[in-house]
Amino acid sequence: MKPPSTFLYEQAAGVATITLNRPERLNALTFEVYRELTDTFAALAKQKDVRVVVITGAGRAFCSGGDVHDIIGELFERNMEGLLEFTRMTCALVHNIRTLPKPVIACLNGTTAGAGACIALASDIRLASEEARIAFLFVKVGLSGADMGAAYLLPRVVGLAKATELLYTGDFISAAEAERIGLYNRVVPADQLNATTRELAERLAKGPSFALAKTKEMINRELDMNLSTALECEAQAQAICMQHPDYREAYDAFIAKRAPKFE
Repeated sequence: MKPPSTFLYEQAAGVATITLNRPERLNALTFEVYRELTDTFAALAKQKDVRVVVITGAGRAFCSGGDVHDIIGELFERNMEGLLEFTRMTCALVHNIRTLPKPVIACLNGTTAGAGACIALASDIRLASEEARIAFLFVKVGLSGADMGAAYLLPRVVGLAKATELLYTGDFISAAEAERIGLYNRVVPADQLNATTRELAERLAKGPSFALAKTKEMINRELDMNLSTALECEAQAQAICMQHPDYREAYDAFIAKRAPKFE
């Protein structure tokens, strides 16, 4: 995989960590950051030595959204075709996060807004510091609250009523409120966030990657299924997993009273 130039990338113990690294701009996204993130998440699907991905930010923010100075000005000069090129690229980033067959953990160290909120929403798990307020603030700049999958994913995470409120107002909510409504999985003191994230990431990295990938695949596929279709798909998915070596390894490890060693 080509090393990125617009953010930090580290890999250890099966965990790839992406750190947005423009702290002086609250890690606002530029065209190039968008492109590299999109390409990186696509490439990570083929990285066999990466089993879990963590995305976080440097400094006091996770990501404040698109950079007003580096993006907005140029967009005013584009026609409809050029605007669609940009909006489709931002949506491609969310698509690549959601379809990556590996757990993605958003480690929210601070302000999370706009496109940053959408990246966090697209992640599988969101762990946050007590300072990590969040806002889907698109309507406050005259844009639709339905951006980068927010109108699709947010109601499924927090419910239709609360999602509608958040997308209509664009208001920030506190980390405590985000945890209360189920948007954040867990909120911890800032000095515990990295350790908490690392512990979970390494735990998942030691788990059965095939089963985790199949679980994520089914969560995505079943979002728009009726119950009968979902049950049949789950029956097939489980039968496939039962043919995988990890299933036998889990059984053998249980009988031998040892920790399993998954592929």
